Amino acid sequence: MPIFSTLDWLALTVFASCWLGYSNLVDRVPRIHRSSVIAAMDEHRRRWMRAMLDRDNRIADMAAIGNLMNSTSFLATTSIFILGGLVALLGAPDLGQRVVQALPYAAVPNEVLWELKIGLLLLIFVNAFFELTWALRQFNYTSILVGGIASGAPSPASIGQAEAAARVLNRGARHFNTGLRSYYFGLAALAWIVHPVALIATSLFVLRELHRREFKSAVREALTPSP
Repeated sequence: MPIFSTLDWLALTVFASCWLGYSNLVDRVPRIHRSSVIAAMDEHRRRWMRAMLDRDNRIADMAAIGNLMNSTSFLATTSIFILGGLVALLGAPDLGQRVVQALPYAAVPNEVLWELKIGLLLLIFVNAFFELTWALRQFNYTSILVGGIASGAPSPASIGQAEAAARVLNRGARHFNTGLRSYYFGLAALAWIVHPVALIATSLFVLRELHRREFKSAVREALTPSP
């Protein structure tokens, strides 16, 4: 008897297409990336680093970078807690199956399928942890770069250092955004435990919300200069 039903394979295909397809299109296709809120924020972070050169007191700049590090650290730590809970679920399949069985319209997985579903969640949140910790390191590198820029009138050397800090900061923000997407699609994958149809529905919902927030939101319009 096959482990996955046809509906399970269809749900996984939709899930992978939504997550990997969306990420590759937004991050790797320049024409699409330029119209996203991510690209708009890249330019604003670059302006921030350039404007910083005109300030002798950069306490506020360092505090802002510290805030970025704190929020990233919080999500990275949370992913560790989630991974611990998922490992615990692997050791108690009977309890998990009883919980799912109590839900209406739920398809109760057998022990092997249960482990595969939890394994998918483990993979997603391991990816989230690596992306977020790499983002955290890049924000830390940015604080060092900012601290190394000499005060006084901007010079070609300090402008180059500010541009380097902006590039590192933008890369950190991109990895943070990738880690955050893992959280979103991790919540979608959680629905697979209940039923494959739930995985399809939540994957499409997450895809719609990501597209709306990154391309159609009021924030994106506010960040994009008017023609």
